[in-house]
Amino acid sequence: MNASPQAPLGTSLPAIAPPILRVQTGTHHDPFEVLGIHAQPDGSTLIRSFMPAAEAVEVAGGRMTRVAGTDCFERLLPPGIAVEPHPVMRWQDKRAGDWHTTQCPYTFAPQLGEMDLHLLGEGRHFEAWKVLGARLKTIDGVDGCLFAVWAPAVQRVSVVGDFNEWDGRRYPMRCRGTSGIWELFIPGLAAGPAYKYEILGSHGQLVRKTDPYARQMFLRPETTSRVPDDTPHAWEDSDWIAARAHFDWQHRPISIYELHPGSWRRHDDGSFYTWGELTAELIPYVQDLGYTHIELMPVAEHPLDASWGYQVSGYYAPTARFGSPDDFRAFVDACHQANIGVLLDWVPAHFPKDDWALARFTGEPVYEHADPRRGEHQEWGTLVFDFGRNEVRNFLVANALYWLDEFHIDGLRVDAVASMLYLDYSRQPGEWLPNQYGGRENLEAVHFLREMNTEVHGRFPGVLTIAEESTAWPAVSRPIELGGLGFSMKWNMGWMNDSLDYIEKEPIYRKYQHNQLTFSQMYAWTENFVLPLSHDEVVHMKKSLLDKMPGDVWQRFANLRLFYAWHYAHPGKKLLFMGSEFGQWNEWKESGQLDWMLLTFPAHDGIRTLLRDLNHLYRNEAALYEFDFDPRGFRWIDCHDADQSVLSFVRQGRDDTAQMVALFNFTPVPRRAYRIGVPSAAAWCEVMNTDSTFYGGSNLGNGRPLNPQNLPWMGYDYSVEVTLPPLGAIFLKPCS
Repeated sequence: MNASPQAPLGTSLPAIAPPILRVQTGTHHDPFEVLGIHAQPDGSTLIRSFMPAAEAVEVAGGRMTRVAGTDCFERLLPPGIAVEPHPVMRWQDKRAGDWHTTQCPYTFAPQLGEMDLHLLGEGRHFEAWKVLGARLKTIDGVDGCLFAVWAPAVQRVSVVGDFNEWDGRRYPMRCRGTSGIWELFIPGLAAGPAYKYEILGSHGQLVRKTDPYARQMFLRPETTSRVPDDTPHAWEDSDWIAARAHFDWQHRPISIYELHPGSWRRHDDGSFYTWGELTAELIPYVQDLGYTHIELMPVAEHPLDASWGYQVSGYYAPTARFGSPDDFRAFVDACHQANIGVLLDWVPAHFPKDDWALARFTGEPVYEHADPRRGEHQEWGTLVFDFGRNEVRNFLVANALYWLDEFHIDGLRVDAVASMLYLDYSRQPGEWLPNQYGGRENLEAVHFLREMNTEVHGRFPGVLTIAEESTAWPAVSRPIELGGLGFSMKWNMGWMNDSLDYIEKEPIYRKYQHNQLTFSQMYAWTENFVLPLSHDEVVHMKKSLLDKMPGDVWQRFANLRLFYAWHYAHPGKKLLFMGSEFGQWNEWKESGQLDWMLLTFPAHDGIRTLLRDLNHLYRNEAALYEFDFDPRGFRWIDCHDADQSVLSFVRQGRDDTAQMVALFNFTPVPRRAYRIGVPSAAAWCEVMNTDSTFYGGSNLGNGRPLNPQNLPWMGYDYSVEVTLPPLGAIFLKPCS
């Protein structure tokens, strides 16, 4: 689709080129001045068209005359002859000799209103995708496609595609004043054709670019935009959307299954599952495991599979790898009908340098900051958005809203927020520019994030925004009016790093690192935290979660079961990456599928059974989720038993009777008659034991109710003696 030669530019124009010659050479900035219908002073009407593929052209019942030395055709109608607003032209193909009909694009009035242009210039057109990009329309009774693009300070922008032999002279666009917006309605164009924009820059550079607002693209290795089918999806998730608006997410269970849709499952020939196939297999799987949400790694179009979707080339186009945009809508719709929320990884921090996409969009920096000290991530080989530019900020904020509006997405996990907040992120001295006050904070990025969160939460109540932010930036998940960034939640990278570092150690050494597990309570309530065990922890030689565990095979599985119990008992919402739910041995690779054959082995199936039971326990026990972000929901029983590597605490719900005691033995030594304080005199029953034979354990535990003694212990009036299994966790609750 991209192999056709570029249009000639004509480098030897006279000093003042005649308008028709400028159309012929593709250098005219306003083709409507020359082409279309023009009333003459004497009352006659001139009709002119540019048609390089035509041998002959007819209009209004007569033959048009070719302008000598050009591919322009014109006809002068005498006064008094009525002309249709958009006359049909017949033209003969100079190569095949066939006759065709068309209508001239240059007879249609501007379509973007002045308010649209004003809001785009201000950076506050939050439905920008409805006016920019390619959209099928009917204008004055004529069907076609309206194209609009922002390309400031250039000489010409043209629509090129299969429909005009990729000739940039044939469909030059109308410049809308000083707005930088160019538009053109092409009559007769339906859904499906490939297209790009050909841009003649201010210094004569000629580039071809995909549409930044393209809502559909062709499958890689193609790099072309596609005129989308705008047939609306018939949504059937109204009950879900209505309930979401009142979703009390702070006090409800949220357990997220993170997945890469291209490698969850594949066909035997290695081809991808479609959205329809994922609907049939993934949704029942997630339902059975008890997750409340799935989180999709980026599904916006991206050229390189190995980027996992984090180097986006089509921000408004769901990737063609798994089907059409409407197929994706149907998948989300089916998730909602199955009571599963859908979160989406979103990547506003940076974009790749592909010369056919956003990078140097007009031949010069447009979407990225012009100074590489602010506009480039040297370490990642990507470019940084210019968050201070209104139209760029508008592009991103509208994009966030687009996924929520058009695809009913329930939340955005915002990637690499730390890289956006700091001007010196991953840069050495001299490689970055300070802000206007001399600091390292990216004030424009802060403004963008606050604006994005304001618009998302204001327009879509109940939708979540989650920051992947790994620094001590304050109040990431606090309201903007209190000085925060306005995110709903933030990934707890400190908990993740400390917990993984601890569990990877041989048990004999764990007593020396006891604080790695207890330290999280020093900051647990400073943010609304998600506890992530994500894809980043099982790639790039980090090993899978199971392979990180120390000891022999039995101990590795026991350690992993213990670790998952720690994950679910600790305050914070939960996230686990696919494959970890059944203890995959291998690191994740995007080029294949998960090692599903492991589920034929009882130990691996036991891990999955445990995750299923943990999810159902978590969702059914208010003590484990109601106060995830509130210190009322947590109280240590004993955080000091480092010598035995034992931890115990109480999780508390709103109701005084909603209590859960969680105990952890991080050594392979069973602890019998281990006394702990308990918060009430009620009998306590074991409701979860990671050492159960159901999960592959040794079945050491507490099969009978534990009746407290009136013996004060650890600050509690009552205490019980429990049996702690080796490398195991137990959960106790008052017996019903």
